[in-house]
Formats: sequence, C-alpha cells, structure tokens
Amino acid sequence: MTVTLYGDKELPADDRPTVQVTAVQWPVEEAEPANRQRGGKWSFLTGGKWSFPPGGGRGRRAWLLLATGVTTVVLATTVGIGTFAYAGDIARGTTVLGTDLGGQSQAAAVARLHAAVEQQTARLTAPLPVVVGQHTAELVPAEVGLQVDVEATVRAAMRVEAHVFERLAGSRAVPPVVTVDVEKLDAALEEVLGDQGREMTMPGITWSGLTPKATHPKPSLELDPEHSAQAVREGWLSDDPVTVPLVETYPVTTAEEVDRLVTELAKPAVAAPVTLTTDEGSVSILPEAIAKSLLFTADEAGTLSAKVDVERLRSALGDDLAEVEVTPKNARMTLTDGKPKIIDSEDGKELVTGELGEALLAVLPQSGDRRVTGTLETKKPELTTEKLAGLGIKEKVSTFTTQFPGGLSSPRSQNIITAAKDVDNTLVLPGETFSLNKHTGERNYAKGYQDAPVILNGKLVPGVGGGVSQFTTTLFNATYYAGLEDVEHKPHSYYFSRYPAVIESTIFYPDLDFKFRNNTEYGLLIDTSYTSNKITVSIWSTKIWDNVKTEYGPRSNITKPKTVYLEPGPDCIAANGSDGFSQSAYRVFYKDGKEAKREKFSWRYSAEPRFICGPEPS
Repeated sequence: MTVTLYGDKELPADDRPTVQVTAVQWPVEEAEPANRQRGGKWSFLTGGKWSFPPGGGRGRRAWLLLATGVTTVVLATTVGIGTFAYAGDIARGTTVLGTDLGGQSQAAAVARLHAAVEQQTARLTAPLPVVVGQHTAELVPAEVGLQVDVEATVRAAMRVEAHVFERLAGSRAVPPVVTVDVEKLDAALEEVLGDQGREMTMPGITWSGLTPKATHPKPSLELDPEHSAQAVREGWLSDDPVTVPLVETYPVTTAEEVDRLVTELAKPAVAAPVTLTTDEGSVSILPEAIAKSLLFTADEAGTLSAKVDVERLRSALGDDLAEVEVTPKNARMTLTDGKPKIIDSEDGKELVTGELGEALLAVLPQSGDRRVTGTLETKKPELTTEKLAGLGIKEKVSTFTTQFPGGLSSPRSQNIITAAKDVDNTLVLPGETFSLNKHTGERNYAKGYQDAPVILNGKLVPGVGGGVSQFTTTLFNATYYAGLEDVEHKPHSYYFSRYPAVIESTIFYPDLDFKFRNNTEYGLLIDTSYTSNKITVSIWSTKIWDNVKTEYGPRSNITKPKTVYLEPGPDCIAANGSDGFSQSAYRVFYKDGKEAKREKFSWRYSAEPRFICGPEPS
C-alpha cells in the first residue's frame, strides 16, 4: 500500500485503478509554458486557463470536478444572458416614435407600432410648415400622401445591429420610414414657390442679317421633386419648419463658349461665299444663304451646337440650283385622234444633301477660297410612263355639255374658257380628291379672268370670274354620270334653265368649292372642249358601271318671284326672275343590266326676284 502525503495529513492508500487524465483548456489554446501554471485553480491572471496542483491522485481529480462545475455554471449563465439579450426579432432597447419595440417579434412590433401611430394622430395630421425660398406655407400631410410606413419601419428596426452588452444595457431610437406622394408634393410646393423660380435661359446664336447675335445662358431656379421629397420626409416629425431646397441648374454651354462660337464659327461663316462644285457645274453659296441655313440650337441640357439645315439652304439658293439640278417630269396624257396618248416621263438630277451639311460646316470657319463638292443623283418623277400606262385610262366613261349665251367674246364666256383650259388634261389618280378651287387657285385678273355677273346677297352684281359656275356645273355632271364620289358641291340659290335642276353646282373662291373623289382603282383623265356657245367635259378611264341615269321627283313648294326696283347704273343687272321650288333627283347606278344602287340629291330653290333697273312706278 502506498501512502501519499498532502500537506501534513496522511491519507489512506487508494486502491482504485489509475486513470490517465489530460488537462483541457477552455477556450482551446496552445499549451502554456510550465512556469505560467500557478496551481489548480481558474486564473484570470493566467489568461483563464486551468492548472492543477502538483502531484496527482484525489486532489487532482477533485480539482478537475470543481473546474468542470464552474465551467458549467459559467456556460449556463452565458447562455441565459444571450437568450435574454437576443430574444425577439428586434434588439432590446429599440424605440420608434417613443414606443419600445425591443424584444418583440415582427408581427407584435407591427401591431404595437400601429397602435402608437393611431395614438399620435393629432401630431401626424397637424399642418406641416414649409419654407420655399422667401415664401412660407403649411401643408396638410394627407393631401401630399405624407404618412408613416409601419411595416417598412419595423423591418428597418429589425436590421439594427447591436452586440450583447448594448442589447442588455443600451438603447437606440430608430427613425420611422416616411412615405410621400412625390407628384402631389411637387404640385403643392410649386404653388408655394410662385414666381420665385425662373426658367433656364438657353445659350444661343441668332442672325440679324449677316450679324450673329449671342444669347448668354442663365441657370434655372426650381424645385427638384426628389430633393423636395427627401427634405420633407426627413423634417416632417422634427417639430421645426422644413426648408425645401431650390436647385440652380446651369446650361452645359457657358457664356464664354458662346462667345467663342461667335468668334470662331459664326463670323467667319458669312465672311465670304462658298463654292459648291458638281459634275454638272458650280453654284456660289452666298453669305446670305449661309446665314439663313446655319443654325445654332441648344438641347434640353443647354448644350449649344451648330448645323447647316440643308432644306433651308436649298430654299435660300432658290433658282440657282437649276444650274446643276434637272427637275424630273411626270408622264402626261393627251387625246390624239380621239384616243389617249402618253407623253413619256423624264428623269431628273438632284443634289444629294445627306453629307452636304457636314461638309459645308467643316469649311465655314476657314478663310480664303472655300469649296465643297456636291454629288448629283438620278431623281425619278412621281408619275412614270410605266405607272401611267398601268392606270387603265382607255375609254370615255362619261361626257356632259352645257350651252352658254353671248358668244366667245363676252367676259362670261371667256371666264368659262379660261377655267376649262386650266382643267384640261388633268389626271386624277386612284383615291385622290380633286378640288376645283385648289386646282385653279384664286380666279383673278392676273390669271385672265374678267368681270361678269355673279350672285351676291341675293342679286346679280359684277364680279371677277363670273360664269365659272357654268363650267363647275358641267364638270360636276361629267363626274356625276361617271359614277364618281361626290365630296362637296352646292347648287345655286336660284334656278337657271340652262342647268339641270338639282344636279348643278355653283362656286365662289374660297368659301364654295366643288370636289369629287376618284373612288375607283383606275386613273382618270379630264378632257375639256368648247365651241362658240357650249362647253363640254368628258371623263376618260375604265367603265365601272353599265349606265348612270337620273330620275326626278316632282317639284313642290312652288313660289312666285317678286318685283324689285334697283337704282339704274353700270352695276345694275336686270333679271326676269324665276319660280322657287323644291325637288329631288336620284342618281341610279346600273350593273349587268340591273339597278345596283341609287343616291338621293335634294335642293330648295328660292324664287329669283324680277329685278328692274329704274324707279318704282308711282
């Protein structure tokens, strides 16, 4: 039996099996040097490592059991503190709007914060004072969508990080997540801003003749919706007025850069002509044409740039381009020996403008002999020989003639003939609408029209172009019997026996017009001819209808003319008068020997007074 002495006591021999025990350090670290061990106790001085008393046996085992117990207590205490500190979804000590949300689950925190928001309704709905520039006002939160987003605020509180001791003893206030309707807020603040703001003055260069005039840029002063919303969200619950920032935005191009463009581009540009050279010859682009086509424009950011507008350049050059360009000619059609004949189209040559603007802009800052090269390309006419040949203009589909009194020498007859010549050989393509006013333009003395009787304010008076209504009626009937679509016409106020009742039309530039539409798939040719006392209009195309006829209804509401005495003189035109009446006419279309459709035309004629140039008998 072995006796082990510990201190001054003698212990009985221990006959239990010997168990080898290895000391465990916590936390695990490298082994300490032997001289760092101070005995069998937990020592903060030794870095928190376990050490055993010298020797072995019961003392060492007892010490190990004691150390294990202490460790367990420490671990249990630490786990308990951690469990308490990290309980819930939100760190303890976290508040929002003065409400403690610490240790709460997300759902519980949402409910608690909703209740807190409801309790602070008076504060959250109170008018918000704002300062915009020199103006002040109060905004109603609800009118601009200003409110606390409870769910987003709780999520923000959940993301707050804090270590264990801060969670146990610390506190933190999380600002609420505030939302606002940016558009409504901006509209309300614009009213507060009033006339304090200013628009950006864009940089620019304009022309006064050949002198360039510079416009220097100035910044805008305005609200920025996003910055305004940020300021209001952050300052809403501060109990202080919210100052909304005004933003100055400067154009990209500075005043110095504008002046440089004037000096280095605008002034040299108009200092001398530029020669445009092509394969067909040359054209001199004079400074006046350059000034009209050299444009300086600024984009939305205020970046000023220069370009040559080639369409303006073409307009400024005018007839000078005829020296190098050739105008294309459309195919035409005439009647030869009673048959349609095509006059071939001709190709033209046109200046290619795609790269001309950049080429011209490149030489404008230069001095001396400035030249650019232009390219000519073939220009096809709108109506080629091939296209016209395929339009099916092959036969006369209708014709109409009216008689006119007075012979060819009368002003009225001359007006009719002048209009007829203008319209002769006119092509109307499929789908096109023909307007007589648009085709002839204003009928005036310069175009050869003369004074002749016209109806004005219910009586006949001299007027330039009088008599053209007869040509209009003749053309209207030719299109009517060709079955073409009537777009616009107006019968005369009084009935004249030389016209078919109802199926006739007057005209007066620019208010009264005659229009028809070629509602067929074929082209049509208008042919006019005249003799000493009649005018004829024929339509050539491809026949659509077998026949077009007119059926008249009876005349009704007949009224007799009254007698009116007029003051004698050169402007007084006597008239025999005519009855007034109402009547309908039906345009009937026939196809394959049967009536296909019919259209109704109705009109009410007034009784034309009997005008006598002289005093009324006593």
